[in-house]
Amino acid sequence: MVIGGPGTVVGQAPPPAAARGSTGGAAEKRDNGGYRGDGMGAVPARGPTIQTPRSTAPGARPGALPGNTRARVIRGSPAAAAPPRYDAPDTAPGNQRGEERAAPTDQRTRYIQTELGFHERLFVAVLTSRATLNTLAVAVNKTVAHHFSRLLYFTGLRSAKVPHGMVLVAHGDERPIWLMYETMYYIHQHFGSDYDWFYIMQDDTYAQAEQIKALVTHLSINQDVYLGRAEEFIGGDEQARYCHGGFGYLLSRSLLLKLHPHLDSCRNEILSVRPDEWLGRCIIDFLGITCVSQLQGQHYHTYELAKNADPEKEEEEEFQAAIAVHPVSDMTTMYRLHKHFSRIQLERAYQEIQELQMQIRNLTSLTPAGEASLTWPVGINSPFLPKSRFEVISWDYFTEQYLFSCLDGSPKCELSGASKADVSDIIESALEQLNSRYQPLLRFSKRQLLNGYRRFDPTRGMEYTLDLLLEAVTQKGHSHVLVKRVSLVRPLSKVEIIPMPYVTEATRVQLVLPLTVQDLDFVSNFLDMYAMNTLDTHDNALLTLLFIYHPYDAQRVSQVDVFAGVKAMVGELEKRYTEVKIPWISVKTEVPSQVKLMDIVSKKHPVDTLFFLASVWTEINMEFLNRCRMNTISNWQVFFPVHFQEFNPALVYRGEQAASSSTDFLRDGHFDRHSFAEACFYNSDYMTARTKLAADILDRDEVLEGMEVFDVFLHYSGLHLFRAVEPGLVQKYALRSCNPRLSEELYHRCVLSNLEGLASRSHLAMALFEQEQANST
Repeated sequence: MVIGGPGTVVGQAPPPAAARGSTGGAAEKRDNGGYRGDGMGAVPARGPTIQTPRSTAPGARPGALPGNTRARVIRGSPAAAAPPRYDAPDTAPGNQRGEERAAPTDQRTRYIQTELGFHERLFVAVLTSRATLNTLAVAVNKTVAHHFSRLLYFTGLRSAKVPHGMVLVAHGDERPIWLMYETMYYIHQHFGSDYDWFYIMQDDTYAQAEQIKALVTHLSINQDVYLGRAEEFIGGDEQARYCHGGFGYLLSRSLLLKLHPHLDSCRNEILSVRPDEWLGRCIIDFLGITCVSQLQGQHYHTYELAKNADPEKEEEEEFQAAIAVHPVSDMTTMYRLHKHFSRIQLERAYQEIQELQMQIRNLTSLTPAGEASLTWPVGINSPFLPKSRFEVISWDYFTEQYLFSCLDGSPKCELSGASKADVSDIIESALEQLNSRYQPLLRFSKRQLLNGYRRFDPTRGMEYTLDLLLEAVTQKGHSHVLVKRVSLVRPLSKVEIIPMPYVTEATRVQLVLPLTVQDLDFVSNFLDMYAMNTLDTHDNALLTLLFIYHPYDAQRVSQVDVFAGVKAMVGELEKRYTEVKIPWISVKTEVPSQVKLMDIVSKKHPVDTLFFLASVWTEINMEFLNRCRMNTISNWQVFFPVHFQEFNPALVYRGEQAASSSTDFLRDGHFDRHSFAEACFYNSDYMTARTKLAADILDRDEVLEGMEVFDVFLHYSGLHLFRAVEPGLVQKYALRSCNPRLSEELYHRCVLSNLEGLASRSHLAMALFEQEQANST
């Protein structure tokens, strides 16, 4: 924390607030006719299984034991598995048919770095065992795993229950030499061409992840590197050394590639009890390379931890500088080591920040603008300067109990959750910095927060201004009450690139459009936009219509079909586009629950289907469909766009002609945050979440009438829910029909959507003013 000027505290921006939850019911109508579409498709197996050749056929590795033919990769987090079945209403679709167009194939590599031959920097392998998998291996995973882009655990167990968040490779043989041999072979086979450096460690080793990452950045990748704690061979009198496995060791990619052809010979010819000695002897005998503890000016510092040692009391320079510490006997010691070395890294970081700030102050006087150009805090971007009143960033007022800028629009709400923790933290940090500045002359203690203001500046971070009522105590014990204003900043930290699974814009999108009798007037426009923006452009998108019959209309369907006009429009489209078939499903229900409707649709499509749940007011376009494809990731993320709703033209223009200039795009309307009708998600993710929901509610299907698809993913999926404004989804004004049979929350949200979609406050004020003028005359 740093304080300067009127006062500042430097920290980390507070986390965003959590999203909301809420909820929709359907029994279906049986209709004549068959459904000719895709079935559920093949269900992928749980987790990949890698087949490793073990026979003595030509080209295979000799000497393998029979019956041990697989290295299994076991993931500790839920994989893309076939979800258990749940009971959903059966349905007899009226006219589901059509052949799907094949998606275009992409002949290029998936990533540009593959074409250019780029490699990732560092791969880390952790050797574990039956006794330590759920203890020390978990401690390693919690302390250093998040610092490495790729870390795998290797064991000889045949089957094991893997702790959450870990990826385990099980070789099926617990002999130490065999485990080392299989691990080296596996690393070469699966990662040898992807990484420059390979770090091998045991789970009873504490490694400083950041120092290891810094180490490999200073080493040349063109040399054969075998770096670690060099040890003499037992009973040996030669100069060659092997790297002690307990302290970890680093191998270069070039060495791994040269070693791979000799692994089978090493396994058959070299006898050893210790796996690290066996590997060292293999590298020395076949490559002539010995282990070194320093290379190219870089030192691999290690420290051997005594039994029952206290990390907080270790003051030796060797310990403070250690990259790896061994042996670690239990999880508590591992966590205490991590705490100790993390504190050291923080102290170094703060010291470096202070040195850089001093350099900036010294150099600022030499710039043309002089010291006037010095920003506060030093080294942080200056505040954003608005160019007009529309760009001014507003401040939010708060006290220790209340916030006067609430998410729901209320003028006052109780301070709670992350906001309360944020306010408490900045007050505590402000007092800490004030005392560190004025002690020992003065000692401050807080009496009350008089006023608090905060705003988020996207160019620098979260800014605060506090008016504190303080009690100042002198060295002689005299006290005095004073008010002091303190300014604080939580600067934006270093941008972190979060790895995301691969997605492509070639994925087929299956549009699902539920229709009720109240939507009939808007279907024609929807189909016209669908034809123009997808069929004419040959976009890889299909459409399924869901006809929702009221029980009264369903009884009269043979005499009067309320959806006959829509079916005629579909027939015209199929005549115009002969290669396209638009299927429909007929459902009978009084309460069109979004969840029950998706239950019916989900059973009719393969598990890898990408759904876009649309509304009849949605205007489909290629721009949005591509964003739907890119923002929806199977087993990772679902996308709930916030569409732009145009205001009522009768209130906005009041009889005048609406402007059609492109500069007026998204002007007379608002993003409807009350609507969750549109959603993009994969069928497999929906089925998994729906199964958890079914186990929670048992047979109480009436609960589904108060839920939406958003609630299913929010409460039962564990996936990322990406909720963002979507300028590609623009809807014309229409007064929605709110079904009173839905839950109170859904009905209330529908009414709010209609009310807020009428017009802006200025437009409503003008309309009221004109009405009052007309009444007065």
